[in-house]
Amino acid sequence: MKNQKLIGPISQLITMNNMPLKGAISDEELEIIPQAGIWIKDDQIVEVGSFETLRKKVDWNKTTRKNIDGDYVAIPGFIDCHTHICFGGSRAKDFAMRNSGKSYLEIAEAGGGIWDTVKETRALSANDLAKATQTRAERHLSEGVTTIEVKSGYGLSLSEEIKMLSAIQKTKNRVAAELIPTCLAAHTLPKDWEGSKEEYIKEITEKLLPVLQKQKLCQRVDAFVEKSAFSPEEVLPYVQKAKELGFDITIHADQFSVGGSALAVDLGAISADHLEASGEKEIELLAKSNTIAVALPGAILGLGCDFTPARKILDYGGSLAIASDWNPGSAPMGDLLAQASILATFEKLSTAEVFAGITFRSAAALGLKDRGRLASGQLADFILFPTSDYREILYQQGKLKPEMVWKSGKKVSGKSKD
Repeated sequence: MKNQKLIGPISQLITMNNMPLKGAISDEELEIIPQAGIWIKDDQIVEVGSFETLRKKVDWNKTTRKNIDGDYVAIPGFIDCHTHICFGGSRAKDFAMRNSGKSYLEIAEAGGGIWDTVKETRALSANDLAKATQTRAERHLSEGVTTIEVKSGYGLSLSEEIKMLSAIQKTKNRVAAELIPTCLAAHTLPKDWEGSKEEYIKEITEKLLPVLQKQKLCQRVDAFVEKSAFSPEEVLPYVQKAKELGFDITIHADQFSVGGSALAVDLGAISADHLEASGEKEIELLAKSNTIAVALPGAILGLGCDFTPARKILDYGGSLAIASDWNPGSAPMGDLLAQASILATFEKLSTAEVFAGITFRSAAALGLKDRGRLASGQLADFILFPTSDYREILYQQGKLKPEMVWKSGKKVSGKSKD
């Protein structure tokens, strides 16, 4: 049986090779292979290069040719390193009230806010929650997102957080996209918790983390560091213990007030996400660290706040990833490409910087080194856009969608599937 494929010819192939993990990137640094081919064995890339050159190199007794007819641009599959797509219900009422000038407190008093999502999520079984997550993951995949981080955080009790993470695990077996689960039990203090914040943090530290580890429900732990959620001091015992147990740490940081990014850097967190409130001090701190800065433009479009200072983060030498923050409250759109295109316009990001932010730099924010570039030994995750010019992808601000999506060497979305 043939276990190799040669795919092409492709008008332009954007490899994302030889590009730095940190700092600004010009479009001139993009490696663009014209009339290219992708040689795959099983789930990995053997080689990329000129289609004609590869055609002469492959062993046709072991290789199937997959012809690409028409003009297409290939780039690595998108990686969304921050989503909340495991949830129940809708917050359309909140959105309408917020746009009508209602405050966060007024929305909460009217029965909205995060607690509304918690109640709706708790009301679903693990299987129904998995089905809802699957629907969103499949849409994301059809739009080119081949790796999707998914957080808990709408359970806010030991049993409900475990249910959410179990639902995410169920979904992993139902979709072609790869899901990366993250525990966000430290999202906010649940309204039905009768103790203090410190007691809640102690509860999830002592009783939840060991279960996550024993049942292998996730390898990542997140915490929302904000005045409306938890202070750095309050959440520190939880994230320190998680790190001691071997979990990767990420922090919801500097969304409305600063403090979270400093905690992330001190902890050696893999990423600090949001950063809309970050100033010069926080940007410089992040740039000197190995913590990936993650911009979430979807939340800005939902809340009407300032964008993450992406341009400054890059110019200071930081590493910038871009994620959708797809959630029912502040970022319901969930269109990573559209959001990244809009961020580029407001923050003056080069096409290379945006592509880096949703491919290999986003992979780094998840601790993944096997994807995000089209190169030998990388996972064969790539997407084909129906155009002959890569610049059209951002120019059309999310309206140009990939026509074919390949995950781990298999076509999973497009005119036909493997």
